[in-house]
Amino acid sequence: MSVLVPMADSEFDGFLAALIPGYSADKVAAGQWSEEESLELSRKLIAEILPQGIATQDHSFFTILGEDGATRVGVLWIVRKLQAGKPIAHIYDIEIEPEHQRQGHATRALNALEAMAPDLGVTGIALHVFGHNASAQALYAKLGFEIKGISMFKALE
Repeated sequence: MSVLVPMADSEFDGFLAALIPGYSADKVAAGQWSEEESLELSRKLIAEILPQGIATQDHSFFTILGEDGATRVGVLWIVRKLQAGKPIAHIYDIEIEPEHQRQGHATRALNALEAMAPDLGVTGIALHVFGHNASAQALYAKLGFEIKGISMFKALE
């Protein structure tokens, strides 16, 4: 049973419709963007990153399936890039639908991605996690991801 299947073209618009406001909200929560500008900045950034949409080179989009092999429980977006001269899969987004969270789907998806590494030709997996997302940080640490840097900020207002 496959956990990750290539995202269908027909799913991509819905993926973007959820991604843009979600990323916008994360950037606001992280104190990086103001609420007033966040949606426009999110739209602009995603358009720059994905100029050919789902067909943008080196980007792969997956639907995460539940244990029944049929129920869509989330999405995974990766980009293949070089890090320290080696090819890696950088996770740009992993989302589990709210009604399917806390059921092990993210763990299964990340383990499936790791198992796909030889087929993808990558030697590692990287990701960014917002500081306010403690549950995701705990999951990634449990799965063996190591912190490679920490950004810090102190508001003076």
